[in-house]
Amino acid sequence: MTTNSSSAAGPKHRVVEAGIAVLIALFGVIVIIGSVKAGINWGAEGPRAGFFPFYIGIFIVVSSAINFWHGLRDGDDGLFAEWGQLRQVMSVVIPTAIYVGSMPFTGLYLASLIFIGYFMRWLGKYRWVTVLGVAFGMPIITYFIFERYFMVPLPKGPIEDWLGI
Repeated sequence: MTTNSSSAAGPKHRVVEAGIAVLIALFGVIVIIGSVKAGINWGAEGPRAGFFPFYIGIFIVVSSAINFWHGLRDGDDGLFAEWGQLRQVMSVVIPTAIYVGSMPFTGLYLASLIFIGYFMRWLGKYRWVTVLGVAFGMPIITYFIFERYFMVPLPKGPIEDWLGI
């Protein structure tokens, strides 16, 4: 069954194009500001740390402005996605953002245990025994491979400190 895009509810393509162009331009502005702080001029030893990123930031902002203009000018006012489809995408994006954001506070291992468990149980509908086995097993395997075998330290939090690992 197909739905008519004019009757379906959701954000329009033009709005999404403009919004993404603005977000990417903001990223470019952040790059420019950071580059200016690092120094964009030429030092005695050559270009300073912000020299190259500064021009990349300008390129990002100019490109975003062009994309913004084309997005509004082309007039594609069709539906980008229905709200139900966007909810499905957000059911992955939001937990992933929480996972990444919590890692500095919880460490890689605890954050991964919770993240894997969440996805397996609530999105994958796996049985608890499988969820617990994989959610605990993957961080443990990761620890032994990276920390013990390759001797590469990964971000740790208070639990790892308490356990002495």
